[in-house]
Amino acid sequence: MGNDTSMASRGVFITGTDTDAGKTFASAAFVHALRRGGARVVGMKPVASGCVPTPGGWRNADALALQAASDPVPEYALVNPVALRDPTAPQLAARAAGVTVTLSPLLEAYAALAAMADRVVVEGVGGWLAPLADGLDQSDLVKALDLPVILVVGLKLGCLNHARLTARAIAADGGRLAGWIGSTVEPGFPDAYVDLVRAALPVPCLGVLPHAPGADPAMMAGHLSAP
Repeated sequence: MGNDTSMASRGVFITGTDTDAGKTFASAAFVHALRRGGARVVGMKPVASGCVPTPGGWRNADALALQAASDPVPEYALVNPVALRDPTAPQLAARAAGVTVTLSPLLEAYAALAAMADRVVVEGVGGWLAPLADGLDQSDLVKALDLPVILVVGLKLGCLNHARLTARAIAADGGRLAGWIGSTVEPGFPDAYVDLVRAALPVPCLGVLPHAPGADPAMMAGHLSAP
């Protein structure tokens, strides 16, 4: 899978500076931004904890948001191949469920999504160094698919440190940071601080999302530029 550059080039991996950086909102908005030119774009949440039971099976709110933003709309099992019940770290949720998470099903789901779309936006869990499972880091998935990485920076006090540390960690793991998106966690966050992040990160800013709880990601896509 990692050698299939024609497939991998169609994807991008979204990570964040922390758990509540706004990755899902930014990922869904980025899906819509990519769709503006008429491309077929789908979202993916390979591993999700904090799922609820439904008649169709376990469902996660983040994965459902990505599914709703997608066109075409994939079946849920492809968007979120590993759905875990407990709202905690995926490692702990998998242990509680007696589930062993491996790379192969994630790669298979990605391949199916890539076959139906022009682009695949893959959202990770928590921050970059939060494992997907015991013995499985997010960098393992990124390397296997050879995906560029976009960093969502939660704009709040301390974000400069978190952004710089994350950029260094991605590089240390052999990842390719392609850009970053600002997600305004604290309303009224000063522009001067955002400018510091722009200067500190070695990649372009793809846009800054305003503080807009409950907003439609499609309406927020105008704040983003899609490379």
